[in-house]
Amino acid sequence: MKIAIVTGASSGIGREFVHQLEHFYKELDEIWVIARREDRLQELKKEIHTCVRIFTGDLAEDLIYKQVLNRLENQNPDVRMLINAAGFGKYGTVEEIAKEDKKLQLQMIDLNCRGLTQMVTICLPFMSKGSRIINMASAAAFCPQSRFAVYAASKSYVLSFSRALNEELKDREIYVTAVCPGPVKTEFFDQSGFSESFTKEAVMVQAKEVVTQALVDAREKKDVSIYGVLMKGAEVAAKVIPHKVAMKVMEKI
Repeated sequence: MKIAIVTGASSGIGREFVHQLEHFYKELDEIWVIARREDRLQELKKEIHTCVRIFTGDLAEDLIYKQVLNRLENQNPDVRMLINAAGFGKYGTVEEIAKEDKKLQLQMIDLNCRGLTQMVTICLPFMSKGSRIINMASAAAFCPQSRFAVYAASKSYVLSFSRALNEELKDREIYVTAVCPGPVKTEFFDQSGFSESFTKEAVMVQAKEVVTQALVDAREKKDVSIYGVLMKGAEVAAKVIPHKVAMKVMEKI
């Protein structure tokens, strides 16, 4: 049985991946979707022609990983695609966010870094030649960002981890792609608080465009997927401009 697994599937980019997967990979027998909101996943299931298996749970807790692993061990499927789309961010200084919620930034690291890594290690034994892993990073990974410090750092981890993992898995012909979009028109952007202090119309893109590019780049075995000329320029700039200077520019913007 050939399957794809998508975390964060109840909304935004994760949900869009589920919609596009069955068109990019028509040989899939099932798509396993993971998120906290079961009602959203049930709605998604009705919209997809491929068989959808729902796993409801919080990726910040151990139970959901045990449930997924037990199902993998019992059915021994061929995991053709793992998409780690779950994650969240919060805009504000480290001190401001800590005053609002002392645990929030630790939870951000836990989900964005630990959760993603744990899903990879659970699924790898069930992946075979030609399988793909897509990890949602961010253009924030390119450079430290004042007032987005923990989120940007967590996405730098995702980018670095993904590129190293891609190199490690080449002998098995399993390929890893880190997706690094700028602001995307999803619930995440508004819930993070970033939209309140950003002129988003200039750089905002649609989830559909980012996901299509990511799936094409994954198929072409690219280790990084960046949608749009502006974000590609940001990646180049981050390589040649000292981060101290770049952070000052970002702060003025």
